[in-house]
Amino acid sequence: MIPTEILAAEGQGALFLIFAGVVVAVLLVGAFWYGSRRAARRRAPARSADQNPFSRAREDS
Repeated sequence: MIPTEILAAEGQGALFLIFAGVVVAVLLVGAFWYGSRRAARRRAPARSADQNPFSRAREDS
């Protein structure tokens, strides 16, 4: 083999690793986005002062 063929063969492995890294990064960002949306949907609405005894005790402070 000539040196340029050796370099071309080595570059294909590196290109695959770069592609795999980009795919993993996109999957991680997507998982974070999906999880944050699920957590935001699951949170309870804010309680008013008449339902929260700690807040009611501090109303006149």
